[in-house]
Order: sequence, then C-alpha cells, then structure tokens
Amino acid sequence: MTDPSRPPPFSYPSHSSSDTRETDPTGDWTISQFSQTLVGFPVSFGAISGSTENPAGAFRTTTPSTTGERSINAKVPIPRTTTSINWTSSGRVSRACENCREQKAKCSGHRPTCQRCQEAGVRCSYGDRKREKMAKQLNDLTTEVQAYDELLRDIHPELDTILAQRVEQVLNEFSSPQTSTPPSAPGTISGPVGTAAVSSLGAIDYIDEDYNRDEKVQALGFVGEHSEIAWLYRLKRNLDKDNLAAATPDSVSPKDSWDRHSVASVNFFLDDSQILVIDGVDLMQRPPQAVADKLVDRYFQIIHPSFPIIGKVTFWGQYESFYSSPFIRPGKRWMAILNLIFALAVRYSELAHESVDDTIHEDHVVYFSRAWKLSMGDVALLDHPNLQQVQVEGLTSFYLLSMGQINRSWRICGISIRSAVTMGLNLRNESNSIGHISKETRYRVWWSLYTLDASLCAMTGRPPSSNVEFCTTPLPVPFMEEQFRDETIAQIITDQEARNVFMGMFSTNRWGRSQTESSVTPEQPGNLTPNRNKQCEQLAFSSMETLTPNISLYFLYFVELGLTMRESVDTLYAPGAARKSWREVEAAISALNSKADAWLSKLPETFRFTGPQGDVAFERQISSLAFRYYSTKLIITQPCLRHAARQGGTPSPGNFCDTMTDQCVDIATQMLALLPEPPDSSWLYHIAPWWCVLHYLMQAMTVLLTELFLRARPGTLQYRKVQESVDKGNRWLSDMSGRDACSQRAWLVCNDILSRYSPELAFQADIAMKN
Repeated sequence: MTDPSRPPPFSYPSHSSSDTRETDPTGDWTISQFSQTLVGFPVSFGAISGSTENPAGAFRTTTPSTTGERSINAKVPIPRTTTSINWTSSGRVSRACENCREQKAKCSGHRPTCQRCQEAGVRCSYGDRKREKMAKQLNDLTTEVQAYDELLRDIHPELDTILAQRVEQVLNEFSSPQTSTPPSAPGTISGPVGTAAVSSLGAIDYIDEDYNRDEKVQALGFVGEHSEIAWLYRLKRNLDKDNLAAATPDSVSPKDSWDRHSVASVNFFLDDSQILVIDGVDLMQRPPQAVADKLVDRYFQIIHPSFPIIGKVTFWGQYESFYSSPFIRPGKRWMAILNLIFALAVRYSELAHESVDDTIHEDHVVYFSRAWKLSMGDVALLDHPNLQQVQVEGLTSFYLLSMGQINRSWRICGISIRSAVTMGLNLRNESNSIGHISKETRYRVWWSLYTLDASLCAMTGRPPSSNVEFCTTPLPVPFMEEQFRDETIAQIITDQEARNVFMGMFSTNRWGRSQTESSVTPEQPGNLTPNRNKQCEQLAFSSMETLTPNISLYFLYFVELGLTMRESVDTLYAPGAARKSWREVEAAISALNSKADAWLSKLPETFRFTGPQGDVAFERQISSLAFRYYSTKLIITQPCLRHAARQGGTPSPGNFCDTMTDQCVDIATQMLALLPEPPDSSWLYHIAPWWCVLHYLMQAMTVLLTELFLRARPGTLQYRKVQESVDKGNRWLSDMSGRDACSQRAWLVCNDILSRYSPELAFQADIAMKN
C-alpha cells in the first residue's frame, strides 16, 4: 500500500527503450513544502513545475503565475537548459554510481555513464557493493595473515630463546585451521605450536603421555627423540592423522584412542613379556667341561671383543682351576659371572642355529636363572658393590639386551654404572697397590659399560647414565691382554705421560680439559722437560712398532665412536637443545658430522668398510664398526631429515639442511648395503653385531620410510631407489622374524605401514615370508 503523502517517484525508461518522452502527462509533480539546510544556507522549496540541476549544483524553483503578473516576492524564473531531459525515474535503481552516491542524488543507473554524469560531463564509475568490498577486504587480510604466519614460522628457528618464545605465544594464540600446518610430533613448531619451548630439531623438554597408564606403556616407558621408535611413531602418526581425524568419538573407544596415540603402538621390543627365572635350579650345577669349554670359547670369540668387561687372561686361569680342582669353591658372584657367560653363549648359538653339544644342552634361561639367584636375587642389591658385582650387573644388562628387553637392560645398566662409580672406575687410578694389569682391566670394565650405555640410550632415547664431566678414565690401550706383561707395553700402561703421547696418535676425539688427554695426568706432554718429552716419544714410537691389528685396537676405535655418539645425543637431543636456534643446530650438526668423518679417515686399513675391504680375519669387527658408524651418522643428520620433512617444498641445492637430509638417506641406504642379497640370517648372526643389529636395521628403515612417504616424489629416480632399499630391508626383517620374536614384531610394524601406503612392497614381503 502506497503512502498518499509520499511524492510519486521518477519514472525511468528501460535501457532498451528508445522513447524519450516523459511518462507524466502533467509534466510536473508537487511535494509538500519543507525547509532544508544546504551548505549552511536555508533553501525553501515550493510547488514546482520542473527543476534542473545547474553546473554549480544549486537548485532553483519557479512558481507559475495564473494572472500573468509576477508576485512582488516571486523569484526570477530561470529558464530550462536547452538540453532536453530524456530520462525519468521509475523507482530506486539496483546500484548508483559513485558521484550520485556521494552527492546523495538520484542516479539513473545507466551504464557505462548515468544520465546525471553525462549531463555534468564528469567521469562515471560504479564501485563494488558493500558486501563485495567486505569480501575482498577479508580475502586480502587473510592472504596477508598467511604470509605473516609463514614468515614467523620460517624465521622462528633462527631467533634467540626469548624472541622464539614470543613468536610461539603469538602463533599459539592466533593459530587457526587456515594458517596452521599439518600436525607433527611433540617438539615441533608446526601449528599450533606446542605449549613448551621446543626446537625444530626434535629435542623435547616435556612429555605428553601417561607412562603409568597400563602395563603395556609401563613396560616400554619413556622413549626420547633420538630413538628409532620415536622416529617410527612420528612417521606413523603423520601418515595416520587423516584417518584419526575422520574417526568419530562413537567409533573409537578411549582405550583404542590411547593405544593409537601411544608410542608403545610401534614398539617392536619384548619389554611387555615376562622374564622367566626358574625357582628350582641347582645353583652349584655346572655343565661338563667339554660343553663349558665350547661355551666359554664362543663367548670370548663373539662377545668379548665388543664388550671386554671380563679380564680374559685372569678369568681363563680361574676357570681352568675351577674345573681341574674339585675342591675349589669360588664365590657366588664368580659363579654368577660364569653362568652369565654360559647364558650369552647359548643365546647366540640358539639364534645362529649352532649346536653346542648333541646330547647335553641346557637352555640359556637355566643359566640365567642360576646367575640371577646367585647375585641379583634376595638382598643382593642392598649389598655394597665390588668389582665382580659390577661385572655381573653389566653382563646381566647385556643378556637382557640380547633378549630384546631394552627397558630392563637400560635399568640394570644404570645400576652397573652406579656401582662402577661407587668403585671409582670413572676416574684414573694412580694407586701403587694395584698392578697395571688390574688397572687396565678396570679401565676396560668402565668403557664396556660406557659403550653399552650409549647403545641403550640410542635405542630408548633416554639420557646417558654417566656424566662425561666426571670421567677421567683413560681410553683403553690398543694391545691384547696377553701382551700386558711385555715390558714396553707395561711401561706405556703405567707411565701416564708416555701413555698420553702414545694415545694421542690414535685419539680422534679431543676432549676438554676435564676429559681424557688433559685429565689423564696433571702434566701435559707439551709441558714436559725436553729430555722427559723425548723419552716419552721414544717409548711411544717403540710401542707403535710392536703394535699389530687386534681386537683391542678395534675396541679403542669402537669406544671413540661411542664418544661421538654420546656427544651427538647431548648436543642435539637433550632438553636444553630445544632452546637452540636452527642456525645453532646446523652448526652443531656440521661439527659433529666432521668429527665422525675424521674418525673414519683415521681408521686403519685393517678395519676399513668403505672402499677396499679390510682384513677378512676381522670381519666381525669391521661389520660392528660399520653399523656403529652409520648409526652415529643417522643420529647426527636425522634432525635435518625431520626439519626438511616438516618444511616440505622443493629441496634447495646447496642448502645445508637439504644436503644433510640427502646424506641421512644415503647413510641409511649404505647401512642396508652392508647386508648381502638374498637375505641370510645365518650370515647376520655370524658376522654382524647380532645383539643390537635389529636396532641398526630399524634406524635405517625408519629413515627410508620417512623419505619415501614424506619427501620423495613418486615416479622419480630417488623414489625408486628408496623403494628398492625399503624392499630389501623389509625382506631382511621377514627373514629374521623366523628366528627372533623382536624381528617379527618389527616386520609386522613396518609391513603394516607399507600395506596401507605402498602395498606392492608389503606384498613382496609376504611372498618372502612364505618362502
């Protein structure tokens, strides 16, 4: 219904009409009189017969006269312009031009120029509507916010601690699905950023899981970021994030959700299985000497070179006396050591499918049960430790490692190191009441525990049990134990100054003043008197002339590599490393990588595993050093792989992070290249370090799977190379699973990932498993 007081609207012809006549037959329209202030002056509008807008924009009115005479107060009429008005108003148009909108005047809405702008001779333009303007402005602001977000995330790794925390706080507060990147593991800055101060390299200073939730999680315990289990868990979570996001609360029970989000879901060790200790064993029972001789000889051939925690010469003498003299009754701890040696030898024979004796053969669990009850059961842990107790605890930890019980092994190893520290084995011994052979044996006990602890720390991702700052124990001399009674070698062992000069020829790790060279003796070789320095050099050179490749020389290089591994863990994965900028991390990675390469460059030709192969007589030692070296390099370079996988995008040639990432993948490939084709578990247990070779293999497999699914582009040469290496590793796991339960679990974890994301490789593994 129309309002009778409202004036009739202008009538506009349609755009397609050519009729220019006005639709109003009267030619004018009336409005009620009102006053309006225009630019500060009052203007009265009376009834008008017509009006036009002059160029100045002022309106003038005329009043028709019926008598032909003008009123005294009538205004002088202004004639109409000669330009005929050929448009009328028929109501509001959908959009007015900018000029009419600013002057609040009626617009005809014609395009490209409305009637008023055409008459005024000005440029006519139609702007965006309010809604369109707001949408465009919102889009521009969103693009700008995304650019700022990407910039902050790019520069975050290079900021100092305070600025990095401020950036993280801002990103956490304003992160949204539009600006955040895909979720990643704890310890990354991918959006939303973690609530704790974390670093791009993966070091963490918080936990996000309840390790007391159930027995399965308790069995594994905390797993740190330098463990391949953590690497595999992070990869699995990244690959499964879409499936987990699609799952509804009704379809996933709380326990299933916990299991999927728990690192225990990818654990392939046997921590959740019980350790069997037989109650009714005869503690004094011993196998026939023929069987015992084979077991002890096998232990010293297979395990002792990498773990010389027992003095070979001394033990052999005690062992022969034990079997030749029926009246000798050794102590319980010595008997425990003997049974642990038997247990380890039988465990190896079981995996290698070697029979010790066709008629008499006890299980390794029987020997371990005897050793446990003799030394570790009852109140043994309440007793004060001695050297034999340290050896018992170290051998127990090594046995548990060979059984796949890494959590228990790590804990017992920690106890053995505390016992060793209680005995002062972490310090140089200058007591005159201790013979030089006993001193050197104790040094080797310490370094055996140190290297075992380094391996367990890499497997579990946990901190080492010893503090390097409190260690002054000299590195082991590279001479066989049978040579310790030689006069020249005895002088090298006992003369600390000469030992410094001699060991300096081998050491590739230059520790600080509180470590090795400077801490071994208060007086440095460079500060010696000329005559004394010359005597030390002559003694060192004469000892070098008698030195030939042997397992003790191998152990020295094995220890030095363990020092580099330990330094890498402390530098790159300790909680304090989480507050380092990425530039500092890259500098540390570069230095550690150079140190590992320097170790390799000084490795004697006898133990070479790159280029021309070393002496076949030391095949086991060469294999051990090769796996250890590649494992150390993976620990050093893995933060770059993680950083590159999180950043995504095309690799930049010459970029340090991308270069180290490529090296990380190459190292994993080279590690798998140590394994022959086709897979042969017998070769593995005869040549490789069988007690931890699964750890090395899974390190390489996890790196390659990360490259395959997160970085490599399908169809490229790099993708095919990685596929081939993954296929080889998976077939090896399949072959090993027939002998070892840990290997079977590892194969199932890897094959589960491959079956979902690369079915062709999983299918090949199934075939290999059946064959």
